[in-house]
Amino acid sequence: MKNDLSALSDLAPTRRQLLGFGLVMAGAAALNVVPGFELLASAQAAVPAAAQKIADHFSAVKSMSGEFVQFAPNNQQTGGKFFLERPGKIRFNYDGSSNFRVISDGKSVVILNKKLNTSDLYPLSKTPLKLLLDDHIDLSGGRVKNIKEESDLTTIQLADKSVFGNSKITMMFDPKTYELRQWTITDAQGKDTTVMIYNVKEGVSFAADTFAIDYTANRELNTKTR
Repeated sequence: MKNDLSALSDLAPTRRQLLGFGLVMAGAAALNVVPGFELLASAQAAVPAAAQKIADHFSAVKSMSGEFVQFAPNNQQTGGKFFLERPGKIRFNYDGSSNFRVISDGKSVVILNKKLNTSDLYPLSKTPLKLLLDDHIDLSGGRVKNIKEESDLTTIQLADKSVFGNSKITMMFDPKTYELRQWTITDAQGKDTTVMIYNVKEGVSFAADTFAIDYTANRELNTKTR
């Protein structure tokens, strides 16, 4: 993905905007259907072969890194660099003076604001982000809510109401190269946060501590803010 992007805003994302990555816990809002999607009739509905092929290809990408742009519900734009390793690991280093970090170590997801010395910890299993980071992107069963196939884009929407309520993740792939272009997390209130990735490299190696979470420090920070 080699698209050129204009300079990013230096505004730091708010905590709620960071939660748009899928760190929102279950809520009571009804699941919205994205206009233009074709709703799968049931959990047993046949998944299009092209969509499953794309999902299998993406699952086979065990590591990647690149840059990202995040578009928050209030249209605020931020960006930085990301690192991904299956299963379950991802890290976002935000640009800007607040020095935000979002890290998943395969078990938990932590939001760090080094400038304010704050930290919030969530179980990865309770977030839609888990569906993006699974070892295998499984399109069977009721998790697939919508699939849309177009000549230049294949869009797959996943949700698991029993795990993280009405939140959902919508992934968009290039139908020719099978590359992931972007994803959108919709929280329980129906608000969208979109992450577009570019300058992506696959099959990369990372330092051992790239996805490390300091649980001791996190407990101390949470205690101080209570």
